[in-house]
Amino acid sequence: MMLQAQLHCLCLFTLYLTTGYGQEGKFSGPLKPMTFSIFEGQGPSQIIFQFKASPLAVTFKLTGETDDIFQIQPDGLLYHNKALDRETRAVHKLQVSALDAHGNTVEGPVPITIEVKDINDNRPVFLQPKYEGSVRQNSRPGKPFMYVNATDLDDPATPNGQLIYQIIMQLPKVNNVMYFQINNKTGAISLTREGSQELDPLKNPSYKLVVSVEDMGGQNDHSFSDSTSVDIMVKENIWKAPEPVEIEENSTNPYPIKITQVQWNDPGALYSLVDKEKPSKFPFSIDQEGDIYVTQPLDREEKDAYVFYAVAKDEHGKPLAFPLQIQVKVKDINDNPPTCPSAVTVLEVQENEQIGSSIGTLIAHDMDEENTVNSVLEYRIVDQTPKVPRDGLFLVQSYSGTFQLAVQSLRKRDTPQYNLTVEVSDKGFKTLCFVQINIIDINDQIPIFEKPDYGNLTLPEDTAIGTVILTIQATDADEPHTGSSKILYRITQGDSEGRLEIETDPETNTGYVKVKKPLDFEAVAVHNIVFQAENPEPLVLGVQYNASSSATFRLIVTDVNEAPQFSQQVYQAKVSEDVAKGTKVGNVTAKDPEGLDISYSLRGDKRGWLKIDPVTGEIFSVAPLDREAESLYRVQVVATEVGTHASLSTKHTGFEERVYHIPVRINDGGRPPLEGTVSLPVTFCKCVEDRCFQPAGHMPGIPTVGVTVGVLLTTFLVIGIILAVVFFQIKKNKGQHNVESAQASEVKPLRN
Repeated sequence: MMLQAQLHCLCLFTLYLTTGYGQEGKFSGPLKPMTFSIFEGQGPSQIIFQFKASPLAVTFKLTGETDDIFQIQPDGLLYHNKALDRETRAVHKLQVSALDAHGNTVEGPVPITIEVKDINDNRPVFLQPKYEGSVRQNSRPGKPFMYVNATDLDDPATPNGQLIYQIIMQLPKVNNVMYFQINNKTGAISLTREGSQELDPLKNPSYKLVVSVEDMGGQNDHSFSDSTSVDIMVKENIWKAPEPVEIEENSTNPYPIKITQVQWNDPGALYSLVDKEKPSKFPFSIDQEGDIYVTQPLDREEKDAYVFYAVAKDEHGKPLAFPLQIQVKVKDINDNPPTCPSAVTVLEVQENEQIGSSIGTLIAHDMDEENTVNSVLEYRIVDQTPKVPRDGLFLVQSYSGTFQLAVQSLRKRDTPQYNLTVEVSDKGFKTLCFVQINIIDINDQIPIFEKPDYGNLTLPEDTAIGTVILTIQATDADEPHTGSSKILYRITQGDSEGRLEIETDPETNTGYVKVKKPLDFEAVAVHNIVFQAENPEPLVLGVQYNASSSATFRLIVTDVNEAPQFSQQVYQAKVSEDVAKGTKVGNVTAKDPEGLDISYSLRGDKRGWLKIDPVTGEIFSVAPLDREAESLYRVQVVATEVGTHASLSTKHTGFEERVYHIPVRINDGGRPPLEGTVSLPVTFCKCVEDRCFQPAGHMPGIPTVGVTVGVLLTTFLVIGIILAVVFFQIKKNKGQHNVESAQASEVKPLRN
């Protein structure tokens, strides 16, 4: 409270000093032109300024617009003895002269200006104690329909004369929602969005508002205010969307033709049409009376309905209200003949079909409006060729176009084909359509495979998708090139995952078995396939498919050495450049689909900073790292299978008893691969209880049994040593060759 009192005193003190100061901010001074600002309403005997003249002057004289308010004493003290009123005179023009003892002017007269500063001593007053106005329902929100005005004698350039308008009451107030709003500076009254939507003269034909006006911008506790009442009548809105319009297509009447109209509530509106679809041609117009015209013939088959909007604007081009939707429906006339679905409609019927059986349907079209008399079609058979064994073998349902056998079953030996001429008509047009009915053999024969078993086939698991692996063939004794003789093949057993598919040659009924999805040795190594041959046409009653319509096939999938796969494509590691040698900086992991062991190596380590554990995949630093040389160091890791042994086996048993020298070529998985060849001696002889048997008698150069066993043991020992040396030499050469260019590769095991 003390702080507030001090501030209040300070304000008053400052205001007081300002009131008596002149334009130079001094309280006294020499006689010269000056301007003083004084608040109106201050009490009498308020000192303004004291003038000082030359020594010759003994008194001062005041003239001009004093209004008996301003006076000056002989010692030059200028003051006012009454309160000033800015509304009476805002500026006083005075003159001050300095006189000597004889009344002669020594100095001056000097012009003195007194500006009377405004205080809030006048209340705002409405120009009318009561206002009346009207508004149309659905008028645009925010658009003023009337004004209220108030005046204030205080200075409009100061807050004292700044007026703020406000609606303080609306009667009735429905659901506590304000339907009216006022511009607080201009006094313009308009509808709120709710008012634009809800005002209805049938519900409430009039409203009363109480509007207040307040000076000081409504921001001061000492401001003055006034209020007035506003009576508002709600008028019916004639700016309404017209009823939907129907226009008959292809009218021959002269254009333009008036189809509807719109009208704004007041004269002087500017009308226009807007189509959001922006078509290339817009066949409508509007004049400035609000009359809407169609400007050219319409075609329902081209466009059956139009939706566009009528807009009313004021002279400034601003919308007066929401646009009105105009709906135009194009009324159909029968101006389109029926059309056939194709040049000839082909149907089929089996030769043993019963009387009344449905053969098929002719579906003609009419571009006129659906579900009207203009598009209702009637069907009639007007000709049958040939007329054997008689005419009238078929009938057609009048409105559906469905054909039936009329009098008897058909026989292909009488004629394999009938041609019908069918008249299709609506109420104004007739069209001839042509129907061909083929007589087909009944499906009383089943497909029979040429052989029941297609044997075995061995394929590697990487066989390309789309590869034809087998050709199968079945035959059908029914009529060729019909649904009764056409054969479709499917796999009923042995391929639950759908890795195979069968395509049928429509001319020969040959089936081509193809790889549809990749084969997988690890998932299924042997597929025992069962093929089934069927017709698309159902078999006649009493005939069923049997074992002759199926065949078997055995597919053996062999393993293919697949390359190892890393768990992720990119590995990242962050390491400080000052880490010690031998610090682990990361590790990688790869797996081999066959479960073989993997060896890791680095490629692209151009600075020799890293090494990798070939078994674990852990990567270590082996030299000082330098961020300035390489802030981002990239190397590649190569994962390689380890192929450590191979087995040798025979394909048959009819070998001559002697020593065979078998060349074995061994290569590694490098790129380029390194390889070596070793000659492997193998001795074949008769065996008894795990020993080679030689006939009795000793021939020169033929070893004894003990010697033979020793020779064999020595032979296998030599083979092992040779293989070890070859592998060692290959690895050694490979290591030297790949110091700078190691590449990932797939190591394939030796095969028979």
